[in-house]
Amino acid sequence: MKADSIKPAKLADTVAQHLERLILEGALRPGERLLAERELAAKLDISRPSLRDALAKLAERGLLVADPHGATYVAESLGATFRDPLVQLLRENPEATFDYLEFRSTVEGSAAYYAASRATQVDRDAIREAYERMEASHGKDDSSEEADADADFHLAIYEATHNVVLLHIMRSLSDLLRNDIFYNRAKLYERKGVRDLLIDQHKAVYEAVMDGDPERARDAASHHITYINSALQEIRNAEARLEVSLRRMGRADLVDLGGRKRKNAG
Repeated sequence: MKADSIKPAKLADTVAQHLERLILEGALRPGERLLAERELAAKLDISRPSLRDALAKLAERGLLVADPHGATYVAESLGATFRDPLVQLLRENPEATFDYLEFRSTVEGSAAYYAASRATQVDRDAIREAYERMEASHGKDDSSEEADADADFHLAIYEATHNVVLLHIMRSLSDLLRNDIFYNRAKLYERKGVRDLLIDQHKAVYEAVMDGDPERARDAASHHITYINSALQEIRNAEARLEVSLRRMGRADLVDLGGRKRKNAG
């Protein structure tokens, strides 16, 4: 083959591959908006026509989407194909919440193990930022900010595993968790003493990961999920008992308590 017959890769293809890798590695996250075309072209040091070509290729493959105003976003669809049927399953079968926690008890320990083994300084900075936000919001009456920082903390650990399959699966599940599809986080956080226990458990995971101690990180993360499972089981059982009590109270609206049926004599 003659040397001049080898065609160099088109610039648009090279840029598309670069952006695709950033998406798959999690550097570009679902729903994030890319820079405006002029700024992005300058950042990547390419012409705007080449950039448009690259973005079009990724849009065709479902990795990017554009809104009516011309802004470009990382597509949510990476997790949606997996996530959407799961939402329906959970709505029809609430017991699947505990299947999720069983799954997570295995994955969370492994994620913490890999994060402790593989985290870069950039990863550690992200984990630290999420943990410090969680600590800062711990004393507030409204637990929603702490719950969101909690989810971000775990997401930062998933990113630090440098395992793209684990990252995208757990990121998709994290979206469901934030939307209370798995369970109502407010009920968990409002339970007496739970927030203090959770922050202590997160601290144990955080310190083990930051110390680069994989075994300790795995044990701390597994203990954390086991506790959540137990706490949610207790909440569910308490709610079930309350429902029975309320049904008993409500029967007074349905029967004549003073008019029991008497057996016919003879």
